[in-house]
Amino acid sequence: MPKVTRHPTHPIAERLAQELDGDVRFDPMTRELFSTDASSYRIVPIGVVFPKHFEDVQRIVDLTARDQIALLPRGGGTSLGGQTVGEAVIIDFSKYMHQVLEINLEETWARIQPGVVLDNFNSLLQPTGFMFGPEVSPSSQATLGGMVGNNSCGSRSIQYGKMVDHVVELRGVLASGSVFKFGCLSEAELATTLQKDTETALIIRAVNDLAITHRDEIDQRFPKIQRRVAGYNLDELGLRNGFNLAGLLVGSEGTLAINTEARVQLVRKPKHAVLGVCHFKTFSDSMHASASIVTLEPYAIELSDKLLIDFARESPLHRDKLHFVHGNPEALLIVEFAGEELSQLNKKLDTLSVLMRDLGFGDNVVRVTEPLRCAEVWTVRKAGLGLLGSVRGGAKPVAFVEDTAVAPEQLPEFTAAFREVLNRYGVRAAFYGHASVGCLHVRPMLDLRKAEDVGKYRAIAEEVTELTMKFGGTHSGEHGEGLARSEFNPKVFGETLYAAFREVKAAFDPHGRMNPGKKVDAPPMDENLRYGAAYTTTFPVPILDYAEFGGMDSAIEMCNGNARCRKSEVGTMCPSYMVTLDEMHSTRGRANALRAAISGGLPTESLYSDEMHEVMELCIGCKACKLECPSQVDMAEHKYEFQVQYHARTGVPLRTLALGHAHAVAAIGSAFAPLSNLGQWGPLRWLTNTVLGLDSRRSLPRFRRDTFWRWWQQQSARTQVHSPKTVVLLADTFTNYYEPAVAIDAVRVLEAAGYTVVVPKPTCCGRPQISKGLHAPAVDAARATVMQLLPYIDRGVPILGLEPSCLLTFRDEYPSLLQSEESKTLAAGSWLVEEFLANEAAAGQLTLNLRSRDSEVLLHGHCHQKAIATTRATRAALDLIPGLKVSEIDSGCCGMAGSFGYEVGHYDLSVAMAERVLAPRIRAASQDTTIVANGTSCRHQIADLTGRTALHVVQVLARALNTSG
Repeated sequence: MPKVTRHPTHPIAERLAQELDGDVRFDPMTRELFSTDASSYRIVPIGVVFPKHFEDVQRIVDLTARDQIALLPRGGGTSLGGQTVGEAVIIDFSKYMHQVLEINLEETWARIQPGVVLDNFNSLLQPTGFMFGPEVSPSSQATLGGMVGNNSCGSRSIQYGKMVDHVVELRGVLASGSVFKFGCLSEAELATTLQKDTETALIIRAVNDLAITHRDEIDQRFPKIQRRVAGYNLDELGLRNGFNLAGLLVGSEGTLAINTEARVQLVRKPKHAVLGVCHFKTFSDSMHASASIVTLEPYAIELSDKLLIDFARESPLHRDKLHFVHGNPEALLIVEFAGEELSQLNKKLDTLSVLMRDLGFGDNVVRVTEPLRCAEVWTVRKAGLGLLGSVRGGAKPVAFVEDTAVAPEQLPEFTAAFREVLNRYGVRAAFYGHASVGCLHVRPMLDLRKAEDVGKYRAIAEEVTELTMKFGGTHSGEHGEGLARSEFNPKVFGETLYAAFREVKAAFDPHGRMNPGKKVDAPPMDENLRYGAAYTTTFPVPILDYAEFGGMDSAIEMCNGNARCRKSEVGTMCPSYMVTLDEMHSTRGRANALRAAISGGLPTESLYSDEMHEVMELCIGCKACKLECPSQVDMAEHKYEFQVQYHARTGVPLRTLALGHAHAVAAIGSAFAPLSNLGQWGPLRWLTNTVLGLDSRRSLPRFRRDTFWRWWQQQSARTQVHSPKTVVLLADTFTNYYEPAVAIDAVRVLEAAGYTVVVPKPTCCGRPQISKGLHAPAVDAARATVMQLLPYIDRGVPILGLEPSCLLTFRDEYPSLLQSEESKTLAAGSWLVEEFLANEAAAGQLTLNLRSRDSEVLLHGHCHQKAIATTRATRAALDLIPGLKVSEIDSGCCGMAGSFGYEVGHYDLSVAMAERVLAPRIRAASQDTTIVANGTSCRHQIADLTGRTALHVVQVLARALNTSG
């Protein structure tokens, strides 16, 4: 029986719950989470269902047909036009129906379910030498089902075309509940089919008649450009060696039927690819150059304007990848050549350079030929949408005229006219996109909370639509229409063809329940806005400082719905989503829940309700969103804010108190060790588990009586004399009481490098209290730490730490928590030990005699380190050892997240996070490979699940010290 959140919102919920194997959710919270996508729109759905298989989909369609309830298929929810929001029962295919059913390499096709994510599909195909042609920017979160519904294209469409060029066959369920399978029909097969009386035959007959009747109008009205996804694809019928109704369903945005399976064509992956990045002094120059570059037969020509480049420079995730940007250009054209012979591609780059000189642009081409460097260029380019969403304040780049397309040779004149429209309304905009095919993504800066800007929203859309028609182009080149552009279809296609579109809709869906309001019979494009002039927020006085965002509400609203947090294969964000594939447990889901609560979508009291607790519960505070979310949403910060307010209303559970005061627990445990370690087994372990809510399957760390602090006090030969090379080494709770050997090795390494080490008396930095939302103790601990370290800070003595989560609290939380100049000074003067060593080495000031080691290291980076400091310093420190070969695992989060992995209800999720990448990679490593993990809980998880002992980087350095003289 599926889990049903029981709220009396709709009578269909119980019927669906009884009949489906998948999940059924009609509760207010879930409905709010699915009321938005990556667009500017918000419509609360009736409910959400998550089918597990084809039969579930049939049952959904059948059960809802009785009351003519609307249905809306949804994948990753990355739509920019509002295609995947509506007053309907949403069918989310991404959670369960994401299987690749069959791959036929001989005939170069694959059968896939709609929830398959594009990057995951290509990852599976990678060993075969094949790939899927269309590649959209949100490839890590976009599903192929959504791409089919949208007729998506991507950067390389000049080479690979649109989805319609790759879909061979579609299978699914019609609005009546009948099953369909549409593939290519020969002329004879079509004639036979037209004589039948089945529902699919009647649909084929109706559509075929419309295509024949309106042949001249179709030829006249449909733009003669490669990029056009507006309307229904009546122009596709009969073009591909037969009649294939699948071509009509592609791009129909779920308005005609529910697709449950697709057979798609595969393409050979080019062996090599190189990039030539053309720099321009003016935007106009880039537009004039693009049409000429097309003659060189590139695989892609991508535009990025200065606004986008500037945003990338401000992004902590992308600023270090901008090696391909020289100087301060007004625009870039990123030109890709691909093929089997690298020498031929280099000749293409030579030709590109000659062309640029001949056109009068000089030597403006930066060559990028190394594969990893090329990948970084594409990473920045793909981040365009998200980077634009990182703008703070009221006016933000809005998607509504971001999908225009004209013939490439018309771009100079078209973009000039486009800019004139924007200038007339006093609006700035970012320009980027696919110059190779004349499809540019223009994002005007508007504040849709203001009535004036909502007015501009409509006026600009109307004028730009007219402009595209004047140039023989389209208002929708790849992002689809949805709520943003469907309204203009009568004008774009004319009343005759628009009436034909309505007949197509009626033939498939006579009662109009398949994603209504899209393509035809659409509401005005300035209705159903996520914000709008009437939007207001209400929330308690926040604990933390949100001044840099303009307030707590603005910080929450930084989430623009781009769904980067729904990726499931690479990086760290978002660990809980990666293993649950549940929107509720994504960063976007949590941000949407908070936004709904402060803006009236949910009752104000829901902000600190048990329902919100469920949403926030599995946020493990990894901080990956702070780095990897293009909009830099910091969900760990929001969770802290929530926990503090939640505890104030509901009280603090005993487990939270105990784990939040880990320093006191460790101090007491250490004082009574080894007796205190008896709590690891038998009745005492049962009592510990029961009282503190710990999982019996998880081993507990052992208290050490011989703490690091005790060892340090016994080193009579050392004095606290301050030399010019003095450093302060912090003994954090975990290192001091559980793993003193790590700190001892750190002292050995620092002293071997000639530094005088000072160790203050160990105290708690407040990290556990912050993780558990214990505000007053966290503030007290932070203030005490700052006061203890202030004398060293004032003298400029570097503060060094070993445990990333503790030391990096100084940089990340302290300034917001304490809002003092002293905390900011500490943040600027504190370093992880390996950061300090790497910086000293880079400055030529490190003297460290290390033996050569011809061995391999597998590095797992701590989440907080990856998000706030990066792991480059760890690799650089390891590289100090001659002969050492270091490989970093793209392992995401280990799953422990401090105390999270110890707790009842979290253990299975914690293990699943580790088993996604980390544990299998370590098991596959040879026994001679050294495993490095700087986080104490990371090392604990690795030991528990793989039996391997992981080391801190300073332990590896200590073992390599040359002590022979």
